[in-house]
This record gives sequence, structure tokens and C-alpha cells, in this order.
Amino acid sequence: MGKLDGKVVIVTGASRGIGKAIAELFAREGGRIICSARTLKEGDHPLGGSLESTVAGIRKAGGEATAVTCDVSAEAECERLVAEGKKIYGPCEVLVNNAALTYFIPVKDFPPKRWQRSFQVNLHAPFMLSRLVLQDMIPRRSGAILNISSGAAIGPGRGPYKKDDFRPGAVCYGAEKAALERMTQGLAAEVFEEGISVTCLSPSEIVATPGTLYHHLVETMQDGEPIEYMVRAALLLVTEPVNKISGRVTYSQELLKEYGLITRGTGIGFDRKGSGYSQI
Repeated sequence: MGKLDGKVVIVTGASRGIGKAIAELFAREGGRIICSARTLKEGDHPLGGSLESTVAGIRKAGGEATAVTCDVSAEAECERLVAEGKKIYGPCEVLVNNAALTYFIPVKDFPPKRWQRSFQVNLHAPFMLSRLVLQDMIPRRSGAILNISSGAAIGPGRGPYKKDDFRPGAVCYGAEKAALERMTQGLAAEVFEEGISVTCLSPSEIVATPGTLYHHLVETMQDGEPIEYMVRAALLLVTEPVNKISGRVTYSQELLKEYGLITRGTGIGFDRKGSGYSQI
């Protein structure tokens, strides 16, 4: 028995990186996954990865997944995504707001249209999708919403500043993620009595993905935090009891250490043991 047996899951940004890895693990745990992103086919985007590849890999491994393209910056597209998922598998029971858009541009040079589009993807889309899935979660009195954040939500603090203390051009992204974390806790309080958990997860270190490699946040795909840490932490946040987990804004390694799944300074992996995980 998997931790998500039969549950309908929507994962945005599932064509590559963390979103793809979450979709794969959640499918192995028995979830029926709606994989969403803008990139349907390989070659449609400059970066590698596509919904077709993600879904094909899940199905090859015996899981259940369907691709639904969506530009989450548009309200109508968010509505279509939730409606399509409901038509294919049923009402959404787990929502993972992972899709992200990043422009590392200083404020003085930031085109207003790009600033607004970035907020639409990174903050407004999680609001719109959460609002939509809550229409079914609240009457059912169960569900889980997970927002993926970033260490960028924590600002550089007070000056004086040195350039090495912060990443130039990260003002917009940091502001969005800080707002997303506050929205997470506010929404968690709103729907707690309805039996719905709302949580937020950031990597403890930069995870090597096609996106972080493209933005030169890592030098190789072997750098940074193992992506496995993020996906295991994500699984905990959407499967733990509401009264234990809802409202958590946490980091991957912090959460995994709390649950005894990794220890500081080790490269411990995971071994499936029944319905849970143990150290190897």
C-alpha cells in the first residue's frame, strides 16, 4: 500500500526538475498524477524535459499519470487545469504548487510586464489553484496543498552589504516567495477546521535542476542538495495528519532530520520499508 493510493494529485511545473521528481515519487506511492506545465514535447522549451517524458516514465514504472498543459499565469488556464483533472481522475485531493518563473534582473532594469508575469506564476497561480481545488476539498473535509518556496524568501537583512551576501537581481523572486510563505500560513489557519493541510517547503541547499544550472546557481547536475531530499520531504507534508503538519513552512533537510530520515553531515538515502521509509 502506498501513502497516496488512489489519490488525485495535481503537480505544476512537472516537466522537469523538482516538479518532475515529485510527480514520479507520488505516482510510486499510488497517486493518480495530473502532470502540468507549459512544455508538452521535448524541444518545445530551451531546457530539457517535457510532460510527455515525465508521464512516459511514470507509466513505464507502472504508475498512473496524464499530461495537461497549462500556463498558470492565466486564470482561465488554471480553471481548465482543475476541470480537466476532475474529468480525468476526479476531484483534486493533493495540490503541489511547484511551477516557477525567475528573472534575475535588477529592479532598475526590470520590465514591469515581466515583474507582473513573475508574480502571476509564483504567487497568484498558487492562490488561484488553491481556491479552485478547495471547492471540492472543503465539502469532503480533507485534502493537502503544498507550496514550493525557496531560501530566497529570507532577505539579506540590514546593511552594509557586500555583493557576496546576496544574489543581484533576486528582489522579485524573493518577494514572491516570502509572500507565498505568508499566504501558506494564512490559508492553513483558514481551512484547518475543514481538515485540509496547507504547507510550504524549500530546499535546504540549492538543488541541481535544468533551471538552476541554466541560471548558474550550480555548476553541474551533481552539485547541491540531492533532489531526493525535496521529494521525500514533500511526501511527508502531504501525508502527515493535519493537526501535526498544517501551517509548516520548513526546509527539506530540517524536516527529514526531524523524522529521522537523514542525519547531519551524511549522504543517507532512502529504502522503501512497507508504507514508510528508513535510513540506509
